[in-house]
Amino acid sequence: MNIQKITNPIAYENTYFLTNDTATLIIDPGNDSDKILAVIREIGKPVAAILLTHTHYDHIMGVEAVRAETGAPVYVSALEADWLYTPVLNLSGLPHHKDDLPDVMVNAAEHTFETGKTYDLSGFVFTVLATPGHSQGGVSFVFETEHKVFTGDALFSGTIGRTDLNTGDVEILKNSIITQLFPLDNDYQVFPGHGPQTTIGAEKHFNPFFQ
Repeated sequence: MNIQKITNPIAYENTYFLTNDTATLIIDPGNDSDKILAVIREIGKPVAAILLTHTHYDHIMGVEAVRAETGAPVYVSALEADWLYTPVLNLSGLPHHKDDLPDVMVNAAEHTFETGKTYDLSGFVFTVLATPGHSQGGVSFVFETEHKVFTGDALFSGTIGRTDLNTGDVEILKNSIITQLFPLDNDYQVFPGHGPQTTIGAEKHFNPFFQ
């Protein structure tokens, strides 16, 4: 499995492109739709799915462009399915964004995740873990064979996701990381929703939230 990343201008959010021999997965398409579509075209393989770690606006702004271009279905947590088309819930419709951000409204997802389930989409095999705390429907994607995990805004290099937003809770988030992510082997590569890549081992030993 090959992994490419672009960092979108709004909130410096990471979009990931996973490719195997026959297909592509897109994780969290952010606001730079033109660049996202350019990468998809350069890869030149069918997009099997658009996977969302959660539905804050910075992680979903490119969903409709990718879906229109590729016909790929969208997968999201059932707990945040309606956030896709509800600007106040995906945070784009909050008063402080009135002058700097349009309301983000995405059509309903085709699928909702069953947490704890292992999926096989066009040869991509991954397990969906519930990792709430940044938001109520936050999930992470564990690729066991490759020892890689995509953590959205749960776990970052040297820190954790913010918990001062709607449905955020620092203790819930820390518990999610301790019980769901830290049992993974230390060599698992962590691909977060913002910032640089890290490893489970590095975060267990050096992340100040867990010392």
